[in-house]
Amino acid sequence: MDEANRGSFPAEVVNKIFSNISSINQFHSQFLLPELEKRMQEWDTNPRISDILQKLAPFLKMYGEYVKNFDNAMELVKTWTERSPCFKSIIQDIQKQKVCGNLTLQHHMLEPVQRIPRYEMLLKDYLRKLPSDSLDWKDAEKSLEIISTAASHSNSAIRKMENLKKLLEVYEMLGEEEDIVNPSNELIKEGQILKLAARNTSAQERYLFLFNNTLLYCVPKFSLVGCKFTVRTRVGIDGMKIVETHNEEYPHTFQVSGKERTLELQASSEQDKEEWIKALQSTIDAFQQRNETFRNAIAKEYDDMPIEVSTAELGKRAPRWIRDNEVTMCMKCKEPFNALTRRRHHCRACGHVVCWKCSDYKAHLEYDGNKLNKVCKDCYHIITGCTDSEEKKKRGILEIESAEVSGNSVICSFLQYLEKSKTWQKAWCVIPKHEALVLYMYGAPQVCKNKWKPDHSFPQASGRLKKASKRLKISCEALTCALG
Repeated sequence: MDEANRGSFPAEVVNKIFSNISSINQFHSQFLLPELEKRMQEWDTNPRISDILQKLAPFLKMYGEYVKNFDNAMELVKTWTERSPCFKSIIQDIQKQKVCGNLTLQHHMLEPVQRIPRYEMLLKDYLRKLPSDSLDWKDAEKSLEIISTAASHSNSAIRKMENLKKLLEVYEMLGEEEDIVNPSNELIKEGQILKLAARNTSAQERYLFLFNNTLLYCVPKFSLVGCKFTVRTRVGIDGMKIVETHNEEYPHTFQVSGKERTLELQASSEQDKEEWIKALQSTIDAFQQRNETFRNAIAKEYDDMPIEVSTAELGKRAPRWIRDNEVTMCMKCKEPFNALTRRRHHCRACGHVVCWKCSDYKAHLEYDGNKLNKVCKDCYHIITGCTDSEEKKKRGILEIESAEVSGNSVICSFLQYLEKSKTWQKAWCVIPKHEALVLYMYGAPQVCKNKWKPDHSFPQASGRLKKASKRLKISCEALTCALG
């Protein structure tokens, strides 16, 4: 309030955040607490407290105003922390004080909400231990009735507060970087799990936080002050699919397929797996029910959605990567893979394993923030809408006209070569598949004084590609060393 009175932010903001907390504090410090302390001192001669509670319990209804305002108060704290650097700085300075016990403002704001249920529990315990013939019995019953009435008005709010308290704990575990503290968010399940690598079946330790609207896929990190995690990926519940998978080497696996990413996970046991699948599926069902209007329009799409990404969703949904050891040949051109000239690559749009020739394309993928990613030829044409003729316009003359030779090659691409007393030159190089192991070099444009000009040292390719202007016979051993 002192800072608000200096004009750093409106004083009414503070009043709206803390509601009638001053009146609640005054009631306890000036009435309830002194009365109870005095009675404790007189306990030997007057062993009873319920007459005090019965007299003062009606005033506990003032908590109702604070509880009703709590959601709005939490939202105000969040808004002004983001909007006002001064407000944020003051809150952080106060939280550093020893009296705060290293707890956030939101944690302290929860305490009054939980106060009435605590009174109710203490009074019930007092009645259980109180002899039925005690002079304090009737007053205790009446006090409990009054306090229970006050508590019933805020039971639903109490459940929300307990959820918010858990959200605050998760918020701190995530380094206070993820915006999850919101009355509409609900933590459904959390726990450690193993994630199977996309390229192979190695398992990596991960941690999941499942909320009613998103799944946080986190990586544990070392900390001296308790469990800490770094969020690797947020996977939205909207459009999520859960599929049981079977892996001979790793049991208890299942797949989470979302628009942002597809994860294959391994639970610690079959029971743990079933619990995760049940929690995830229940969350998905509840999410769809809350969005009934939209669900009717897209229900068929969800029901018929295959495990693999559909053509309509290429680039919009993260694919499941086919593992390297599941295929022996390119899934597009059917050429066998080898470790030297035809290695495995993954299309980031469909997840298929393809060779370098079939993955020599890039497209903007929506699920990855519209970043350029390596994709196969088929996905490139679907995502960009580019036809073969339009693609040829973007390619060089040598790439187009050498297509007949390059298409039947072991490997082909541009290379730089150096001859004595000459500068570096650029050539299109091809190693044919069905001929003797030779390297063909075709004349290509090269840079000279920052301008492109034809390389007149080689015959120019025109019409049907002329045979090699230079032919270098290289032994298998030398070629292996050169390409190694």
